[in-house]
This record gives sequence, C-alpha cells and structure tokens, in this order.
Amino acid sequence: MNPLSYIDPDDPYPESDGQPMAENTQQYDWLVKIKENLEILFADRPDVFVAGDLLWYPVPDRRLAGPIAPDVLVAFGRPKGRRGSYKQWEEGGIAPQVVFEIRSPSNSVKEMADKLAFYDLYGVEEYYVYDPAENALRIWLRQAGRLAAMAHVGGWTSPRLGVRFALTAAGLTVFDPAGRPFLSSVELARRAVSEAARAEQAGARAERADARAEQADARAEQADARAEQERQRAERLAKRLLALGIDPDAAAD
Repeated sequence: MNPLSYIDPDDPYPESDGQPMAENTQQYDWLVKIKENLEILFADRPDVFVAGDLLWYPVPDRRLAGPIAPDVLVAFGRPKGRRGSYKQWEEGGIAPQVVFEIRSPSNSVKEMADKLAFYDLYGVEEYYVYDPAENALRIWLRQAGRLAAMAHVGGWTSPRLGVRFALTAAGLTVFDPAGRPFLSSVELARRAVSEAARAEQAGARAERADARAEQADARAEQADARAEQERQRAERLAKRLLALGIDPDAAAD
C-alpha cells in the first residue's frame, strides 16, 4: 500500500512514498543531470536549496493536502542541508520557486494535470515539464498569481535560474548563465579529469619556466662573477704597473 494514501498518526510525514525515483534510465538521467548541474550552479549560494525526488509537504494538515515529490525542486531563500522532506511551514513558509518534472510513459494526463494544479495552488513560480520520449518541453510561469503556459519555449531563459533552454530536433540542451551546457555525471567526471590534467600540464609548464628562469639567473650571476673577476684582475694589473712606474692609462694610449 502506498504509505501516503493514509495518515499514520505515529508518522504523519513519511519521507518516502514507496515509489521509485524514476521509471526508466532516460527519465533518471535527466533528473540527475538537471539536479546535479543546478547544485553546481548554486554551489556558492548558501541560500539556495536544490533537491531531487524529495517529498514536499505544503501544509501541516495532511487532510488538506498530501505531499508531492517533484523530480527536481529549487528553493531560494532556504539554506542548504540534509532534509528527509520539505515541510513548507518549517521553511519559513517558502514554497519551492522552481520545479522540474521529467515525464515518463506512465504519467497520465490526469496525473500531470493534478501536479500542475498543486504547483499552481502552492506558489511555484516556474514549472518545467520535459518529455524525453517525445522531445517536448512545456513551461509555466506565474503571472497575475497563476501559472500560465508559455507559448515560445525554444530559446527560453529562466527568470529565477538564469539557465537557457534550447529545444531542437536533436533534443533538449540546457545552458548555464555562462553559456556552458548541462552535462551528465559521466561528462562532468570526464571534464574534471581533463581539467585536472590541464592543470597538471600548466603546473609542469610553470615549473619548467621557473627552472629556465633559475638557469637564466644562474647564468647571469656567473656572468656577473666573471665580470667582477676581470675587474679585480684589471685592478691588480694596474697596481703592479703603477709599482713599476708605468701609468696604465698612458700605456693603454
């Protein structure tokens, strides 16, 4: 039995709905890609909380509203940290402002309509639904107090996140504010390895440059030492010539 279909007085806010995070690899990959890249994007913002498949309880009274688990949610004005669920009344009354759903084949039209109604009622500002099987993106933006469907989404930029969506026949690409595409976990790992290798190479080049500079300094010091030795020899010779009654300057002429 789904634990959320009834209210257990000993556990009124369960942290799991007993359902899998994703129904297929494609849905899971997109969920992780969006969640992880948003985590990276806001890593330096302690007031931005990002979560995937986390139950959101909008009100304490379960009789008024049950929870929902967005595939990805973003709450601005809330601290990072572990949560078993997102209880809105414990989060300063702040609803997640941005929500993503990755549609799976089993999501019925009614289920998606119910999710939209929930997000509309409880204050979501931006709602994104991507269907990877159909390569279809739908976007709702809160306007005049309600979530309104946006007509043109191909080059859409999120007001809250600053990320841009590019929908082409090849699929959906999401770009961060700097224009870098969101990457999968494997691509992120490869990029990290590549960047580490480049850093090592740059370090090695810097070490070689330092070594060359040290060698140049050593050669310069040796040249200075030789010049000083020549100067001292010239002084000693001049003294000996003077001792012999010979003016070295006149001798040079």
